[in-house]
Amino acid sequence: MAVFTIENLSFTYPGEEKPALRDISLEIHPGEFVALCGLSGCGKSTLMRQLKTVLAPHGQKRGRILFEGTDLEELDQRTQASRIGFVLQSPENQIVTDKVWHELAFGLESLGLETPVIRSRVAEMAGFFGISGWFHKNVTELSGGQKQLLNLASVMAMQPSVLLLDEPTSQLDPIAAEEFVAILGKINRELGTTVIVSEHRLEEVLTVADRLVVMDKGQIIADGKPRETGKQLKDRNHRLFLSMPAPMQIYGSVESQQPCPLTVREGRKWLDTEIETRKIDTEKITFDDTPGSCKAKLSAENDICIELDQVWFRYEKEGEDILKGLSLRVRKGEFYAILGSNGVGKTTAMSLISGLNTPYRGKVKLNGKDLAKIPDQERFTNFLSVLPQNPQALFVKKTVREDLMEMLSGKAFNKEEKLLRAQKIARACHIEELLDRHPYDLSGGEQQRAALAKVLLLEPKILLLDEPTKGMDGEFKQILASILYGLLDQGTTILMISHDIEFCARYAGRCGLFFDGMLVSEGEARKFFSGNSFYTTATNRMARNQFPEAIIPADVIGVLGGLPPQPAPPAAPPQAGEPEKGDSTGHLPLHRGGSDNLSGPSGLKRKLSPRTKAAMVMIFIAIPVTIFLGIWLLDDRKYYFISLLILLETMLPFVLVFESRKPQARELVVIAVLCAIAIVARSAFFMVPSFKPMAAIVIIAAVCFGGEAGFFVGALSMFVSNMLMGQGPWTPWQMFCMGLIGFLAGVLFQKGVLPRKTLPLCIYAMIAVPVIYGGLMNPASVLIYQPEPTWQMFASAYALGMPFDLIHGASAVVFLLFLAKPMIEKMDRIKLKYGLIQ
Repeated sequence: MAVFTIENLSFTYPGEEKPALRDISLEIHPGEFVALCGLSGCGKSTLMRQLKTVLAPHGQKRGRILFEGTDLEELDQRTQASRIGFVLQSPENQIVTDKVWHELAFGLESLGLETPVIRSRVAEMAGFFGISGWFHKNVTELSGGQKQLLNLASVMAMQPSVLLLDEPTSQLDPIAAEEFVAILGKINRELGTTVIVSEHRLEEVLTVADRLVVMDKGQIIADGKPRETGKQLKDRNHRLFLSMPAPMQIYGSVESQQPCPLTVREGRKWLDTEIETRKIDTEKITFDDTPGSCKAKLSAENDICIELDQVWFRYEKEGEDILKGLSLRVRKGEFYAILGSNGVGKTTAMSLISGLNTPYRGKVKLNGKDLAKIPDQERFTNFLSVLPQNPQALFVKKTVREDLMEMLSGKAFNKEEKLLRAQKIARACHIEELLDRHPYDLSGGEQQRAALAKVLLLEPKILLLDEPTKGMDGEFKQILASILYGLLDQGTTILMISHDIEFCARYAGRCGLFFDGMLVSEGEARKFFSGNSFYTTATNRMARNQFPEAIIPADVIGVLGGLPPQPAPPAAPPQAGEPEKGDSTGHLPLHRGGSDNLSGPSGLKRKLSPRTKAAMVMIFIAIPVTIFLGIWLLDDRKYYFISLLILLETMLPFVLVFESRKPQARELVVIAVLCAIAIVARSAFFMVPSFKPMAAIVIIAAVCFGGEAGFFVGALSMFVSNMLMGQGPWTPWQMFCMGLIGFLAGVLFQKGVLPRKTLPLCIYAMIAVPVIYGGLMNPASVLIYQPEPTWQMFASAYALGMPFDLIHGASAVVFLLFLAKPMIEKMDRIKLKYGLIQ
């Protein structure tokens, strides 16, 4: 019986026209090691996440997935957690505890296993994965490779029958990646676990994989043994062939009667035979000093652009030194690549060059000038740009198009010039089809391209790149190189940190190796890589017996008389008047498919649902009766009991939101987070009388998730925050008043009376807060404290409370002015992406 049976699976993300997956049918058999590859954005991660329902994205799905003969949708979460293991791309995103041994035990504890069983499995996994030496360490002390190994061990402790891994080596250095893949092979061989791994770096994975599945545009285009699949790609002249291992690329570019080599060992034997058959005199073979096709011409007289002179740095005053006397010099117009294992200080060094951190000893200079004396505005205005390791740090808008335009907002360009610049960079980075997508909805490689486009818009003189090829396929690496070479021709200096040895060897001018916070070696790319044993390319390991200085496939292919794949030509800017995807003028519209209009469906007058009507009964009848009985029968002395009754009555209509379906955990989390924000907001301003942001949060919750949710957020937030401010007989009243503000906002929006625009929401807040909250709390203060109230007392309460009520309403307006638009946009995105309550 197959482990996974996928039948005619199609999937489309919310708001997208093109499906991410198209009629995929696939069977995964027990004990197989399956490698899944494809170009960036081809649907690999989407398919992987469909294999575990808790990770499956929201959207329109057709077809079905069977796990060991059972429909995956019918499999309970506990069974899926124990039988289907999943390792994410980023190690930090999966770690949830503070200690290594805590992390190993966390999943087992969640499954409810007994303590002796947990101890036994934890000990077994620690021994199997070699974790014993750092078993008691804090997870923050681990390197990237150790964290990913810990994630794998934590998943394997639950003894899954199938292991899913989504680009697990993308953030690991070459040595750590090789060790990680070797452990996957060991798990597959010795434990019989079925392994499905999605990867761009295929050099190591294909050496242990039984099967290679290739995807393109949401479809499976090739499936079979790695050698067979590679041959299919070569025969089709498919661009993904550039991502195949070096021995396979070399074999595919020359005429040979031998079987296709896959590993370095097989490639070495194949090459020895070819040299002997062709009678090539290896002693007469020489190579150019620069393997890349477009190296910048540098001389010793070039000015030093980036200089670090005996730099020392530590993050904490009493902590260990991260950089230890680092000295580095990069010449103007040079492409310099830094390599090294995780945790040796590469990213820290880049943070010093960009000015984000300051060394406690030594100097950092840019163009001969002390960095500390260069103003920030001058440094980041057409002078220095940084592409961080996490591209999401650069995204601030809701579409890629708006993000690009935002980068040009402070520039002295008119609208036409900004559009042309955005158009040019979108074409160069191949993101034209992604412009209307939210940056966070893109794949890892697509995010890298979008982030690169933002950085390049600044046309910097110095460009700092931290892992720019992470998540990129082989084809776009060529395109990236052509873009970088274009910048070099313009005099830009490029400093790149990378684990991608193949890319550095092919395109960088000089390379340096970091170790223990220092630069231990550097040199021209060919000399640098031909002199290393581990930090070198697969081509060099394969050919070093015959050609010690060969470091890229083109070197060996040229010797054997083959024709290497040609690199992508430099991306040329669009010519004036040339049509672009967009309108007939060739312009990319600033807004397409998106709008700043937050009105949503406010123009539609919809009938109130049965659950809303039930909520009205509870809110306008049951809760006031509860408060009345608390005053007259319990003499206001049981206000905790009254408050809890109100909470229960509040929760009943909210629970009806879910009706007969099971609520998603993220739905409850979103409501809980809104409550937490309201509580914190009130606590943060407790020193200012009547200045409460809570009403603004409640109104936003109501117009986003409905009146029932608005009442619940208001009542619960007031109850919990009063634990900090002080409980009393006023608590039930405050819960009712704040909840009522939210409920009415939701009902008015649902009926089309209250648009979700900032100004109407502010007007509603300025009216509702004094009228509802003040209108009920003022007489409540009389009822609470006066045994025999009179009309004069009520009039005095209103007169004295009016200034405070106006301040309260004004505070809600102030916070809505700042919070309404961004929070509603975020809530709408959450509802759309995850299919939450409407």
